[in-house]
Amino acid sequence: MRILIADKFEAAGVEGLEALGCTVTVEPGLGPDTLAGALRSSEADVLVVRSTKVPAAVIEGASALKGIIRAGAGYDNIDCAAADAKGISVCNCPGMNAIAVAELAIGHLINLDRRIGEQTAELCAGNWNKAEFSKARGLKGRKLLVIGTGAIGTAVITRAKALGMEVWAQSRRLGDDTARALGIRPISYTREAIIEALGEVDAVSMHVASTPDTKNLCGPGFFGAMKPGAYFINTSRGDIVDEGELIKAIKEKGIRAGLDVYADQPAEKTCAFAPELAKLPGVSLTHHCGASTDQAQMAVAEEVVRIVDEYQKNGRFENVVNTPAGAHAGA
Repeated sequence: MRILIADKFEAAGVEGLEALGCTVTVEPGLGPDTLAGALRSSEADVLVVRSTKVPAAVIEGASALKGIIRAGAGYDNIDCAAADAKGISVCNCPGMNAIAVAELAIGHLINLDRRIGEQTAELCAGNWNKAEFSKARGLKGRKLLVIGTGAIGTAVITRAKALGMEVWAQSRRLGDDTARALGIRPISYTREAIIEALGEVDAVSMHVASTPDTKNLCGPGFFGAMKPGAYFINTSRGDIVDEGELIKAIKEKGIRAGLDVYADQPAEKTCAFAPELAKLPGVSLTHHCGASTDQAQMAVAEEVVRIVDEYQKNGRFENVVNTPAGAHAGA
């Protein structure tokens, strides 16, 4: 089996694939313009990507391709409809990077409260301003609303509880028994319930997938309902946020925001990027790197190897997230 890896990938994962007898090509610098050619030249059966976009044109021209594995959880960078039409299975690695993303979300939360980034910038600029930065609220006893309680949201909940926070949560999968076990307050699965809760909580952390239902979920009603000065954290997907409304809330209500994802973030690994959010006070920005820890990437690599191994043994992909026509769909 021939494997093309189009992003940075753990060496141990490459070795694991080669131990299965696979021919592995690693080209981490590929983008939408060069990916199609690399697929043709490698005659890859399986494509492995992290953030690299896989548009319809690339999929339609990949005659040998049987499966695409997203080395992570979200898969909105892959055109699943085009994969469906060609009978190509799209797989992901759910839960493998949950702790890493949760750690970053909590890091943003603490940073928003203690203004660590702002303090560092002041000191690096040669300014001692203790009077300004001795004003943190503290997180113990504060209310945090977690929207989405999959593996990442649950990991955030346990860590926020360890900080002594009161956690509220909303998810279509959150039942009363699970809420009691986690020691949290469940919120009804409606937008109206979110709006009501936002008026009471001190912070909100988003952990939902990118779907038509969640596009611009965080819009004027959402930010309008938040308490002045509350904290907003998004480490999930950029298109769930109406950034114009977030900017308005930061300017008019003093909302503080910690973001790892953006509505129009670059596809390239390195380039110029100057969003208006970066010019605002009380904003903490990172490079969509929530899953980028050594621990998480090793776990993801091991899952990719397992998926390929199962396919070679049984002729079926696992963790399939689309509905491919033909014989390559997994259980």
